[in-house]
Amino acid sequence: MSPLLVLVGPMGVGKSTVGRLLAERLGVGYRDTDEDIVAAEGRTIADIFVEEGEPAFRALEKSAVRTALTEHDGVVALGGGAILDADTRALLAGQRVVYLSMDVEEAVRRTGLNAARPLLAVNPRKQWRELMEARRHLYEEAATAVVPTDGRTPEEVTEAALDALELKEA
Repeated sequence: MSPLLVLVGPMGVGKSTVGRLLAERLGVGYRDTDEDIVAAEGRTIADIFVEEGEPAFRALEKSAVRTALTEHDGVVALGGGAILDADTRALLAGQRVVYLSMDVEEAVRRTGLNAARPLLAVNPRKQWRELMEARRHLYEEAATAVVPTDGRTPEEVTEAALDALELKEA
């Protein structure tokens, strides 16, 4: 079993919103690995980062992603940093992967780059740019299709993703 499609991209790009819309339009289930982690741990991702650190969170994330990619046959949204793990990238090989992209100004508009994002707690614009410099090529490498989200509604992004993958609605 493998997902119909996987969404990757930076925090705040709309993976959860677009993922739910895609699942609805395709008549399949939706799964978000960040939500899986929160449900399993009984605490927020920010709390996991603060209490145990990023390496502990990344280990939980790697496990959650592996489980979702092998057990779910609908739409799966991965956390923004999941792509950092080489094993995760290997699992994505051969999958339909949509990279939802946005620029820093769009990120500011959407998320306010607030403190609820643990990796962006200090100087959020600079940190977001640095995160994207480190991750953009990994998103692109894994992607079957790149769908820009800047200035688009979730419905427009959903339609663009369906078109890019040539998927038909249920």
